[in-house]
Amino acid sequence: MSGTEEAGRTTARPVAVAAHWSARTPVLSGSLLADAGALRTYTAEAEKLLGDLPAKPGRDPGQQQLATEVIDDQRRLRSAFLELHAERVYEELTGGLREHRTLSELVTAASEAFPGLTPTETQMAAERACATQADKDGREIDQGLFFHWVLRSPQAGPHLMQALLRPTRRARSLLGEFDRTGSLDLGTVRLERVDRAAHLTLCNGRFLNAEDNQLVDDLETAVDLALLDDRVEVGVLRGGKMTHPRYQGRRVFCAGINLVDLHQGRISFVDFLLRRELGHLHKLIRGVRVDGAWPRALVEKPWVAAVDSFAIGGGMQVLFAVDHVVAAADSYFSLPAAQEGIVPGMANLRLTALAGGRLSRQVILSGRKLWAREPEAGAVCDEVVDPKMMDASIEAAVARLASPAVVPNRHMINVAEEPVDHLRAYAAEFALEQALRLYSADVIDKVDRFSAGTSRERRTGSGS
Repeated sequence: MSGTEEAGRTTARPVAVAAHWSARTPVLSGSLLADAGALRTYTAEAEKLLGDLPAKPGRDPGQQQLATEVIDDQRRLRSAFLELHAERVYEELTGGLREHRTLSELVTAASEAFPGLTPTETQMAAERACATQADKDGREIDQGLFFHWVLRSPQAGPHLMQALLRPTRRARSLLGEFDRTGSLDLGTVRLERVDRAAHLTLCNGRFLNAEDNQLVDDLETAVDLALLDDRVEVGVLRGGKMTHPRYQGRRVFCAGINLVDLHQGRISFVDFLLRRELGHLHKLIRGVRVDGAWPRALVEKPWVAAVDSFAIGGGMQVLFAVDHVVAAADSYFSLPAAQEGIVPGMANLRLTALAGGRLSRQVILSGRKLWAREPEAGAVCDEVVDPKMMDASIEAAVARLASPAVVPNRHMINVAEEPVDHLRAYAAEFALEQALRLYSADVIDKVDRFSAGTSRERRTGSGS
C-alpha cells in the first residue's frame, strides 16, 4: 500500500488518542545503561501515541500540534542523552573504535543498540514511502541530531571523519575492472583513464547534471577509484553533453541539488546531504585512506575542475575542493541555497576562506551570480578561457599538476587552509542545521512551488 493510500485509510476511521501529551521527561543519571533504558521506555510510549494518530497528511490541526509536541519532547531527551553519552555510544557502535562504519550503517546500528535514539529501518521506510517531503514527520532530524553530537565529540568525531575517508565497498569491488579496462560507466558518472589523468564526467544529461542520491554515490565511487589507481596522477572533473532541450549537445558542469526530488522526498539527509560533504568533497581535499600505506596513510592527488555553462550549488562547492579550476568565458557560478532555505554544505566555510566575508555574503545570502569574466570570480577559478580552448587548457593544467612536488605541497596548503578539526566543528553544526532546514516550513513551501511551476526548464533542478 502506498504512503498516499495509507494516509487516506488512516484518516477514514475515527482515532481515539490522548488530547495532550503528559508523559514526564525522565531525568538522566549519567549512567549509560540506566539512561538508555529511560530513553527506550520514554520513546516507546511516545511512539505508541504517534502510532495511534493518522499519518501526517490526514491529521487535523489539533492532532498535528500533539504530534509536534511528542516529537519535540523526544528530541530534547535524545539531545540530552547524547550530550552525556555520545562518546560511549560511538565506542559501542564501533567495537571500541576498532571498526569503521559508514554514516548509514551508524544510524541503523544506533537504532538497534540504543532503541529510541535514531529512527529504525521500518520508520525510515515509512518516511520514504511518503509522496512528498511535506508528508514526512522529519525523522531525519533525529539522524542529524545524532551526528551533531558524535562529530562534536573530541574522540568519536575524529574517528568518524577518518572512517569516512576510506574507499567505499563499491569502489573496492570495481577497482580490478577499472585497472583492466581503464573506463567505467557508473550511471551518472563516467570514469576514464587517459594517459596519467582520470577523467570523471558527470552525465546526468536529462537533468543538467542535477545532484541526486545516485550521483552522490557514483561520484564518491569515481573519486575513490581515481585515487586508488596507481597509474593516475591527476583527476579531472567535467560535465558531459546534455540531452536537455535547452542545452542539447552542450556541456554543463552541474545544476546543483535536484529540487523536484527534494519536493518528492527523494533526497536523503544521510546518503546525500551529509555524505556529499564528508565523502567525495572531503576526499578531493584529503585523499583516500588506505590500510598499510606509507609514509602517508592517505593517498592524495591533485584535481582539476572544468566548468562549462554553469556550476550551481553543489557544483560550485566542488570548485572549493580542487586545486585548479578552468572556466569557459561564458560560464557562471552560484549558490542559491539561501533562496531555497537550506545550507550550501561547506560553502559557508570554504568560500569565506577563499573570497572573504563580504563577497561570500553576497553569493550565499543574496544569491549573487559570479560570471567567469568578473574580477571577483578569480576567487573561485584560476583560468577563464574561450569555450573552444577548454580541452587544451585542461590538458595543460594536467601537465602542470602531474609533478611529484605537487602532492606534498597541496597537502601542506590544505593543512594550513582547512585543519581537520576546524572542518569537523563546522560539520557538527551543519549536521543539525541542515537536518532542521530540510523540514522547515519555508523550504517545503519553496520546493512545493518550484515543483508546481510552469517552467519546464526549471523542473530539471538547480539548487544547492
